[in-house]
Amino acid sequence: MAEIQQQVDENDRHDESDRRPEHDRAGARREARAERGAVRLAKRIAAFARRHGGAEGHLEYVGRAGTRIVLVGEDGDWGDLVAPTHTVAKSAAEKAGLTLHESFDGEFAAKVRTGPYEWKRMAGIQVGGRANG
Repeated sequence: MAEIQQQVDENDRHDESDRRPEHDRAGARREARAERGAVRLAKRIAAFARRHGGAEGHLEYVGRAGTRIVLVGEDGDWGDLVAPTHTVAKSAAEKAGLTLHESFDGEFAAKVRTGPYEWKRMAGIQVGGRANG
């Protein structure tokens, strides 16, 4: 019985080692792609921060689309980027040195400066959109 178990164990090891290189290559390609994406996003975050005297952010899961990185500049301007995964978004924020907030409320939300466009758009949504406006 012990010989059979030893043979099964050896076969399992061979099967795993046969599959491992291909799996490792695919995983390595995914990780490299994710890393490149995080670096690109970090550059965009850093550029936003330079234009707006610094920036802070918040990560928000948006379903299959990925994770939204909401950026708020020190001057009150805001913007956002979408990363394919939460891990990529977090990595990009770390690479850019972005301070992340757990939630988008309080002092952080109060930093956002909205203009006439946002107010008009929000008012339109409140009263039923363009059909009523």
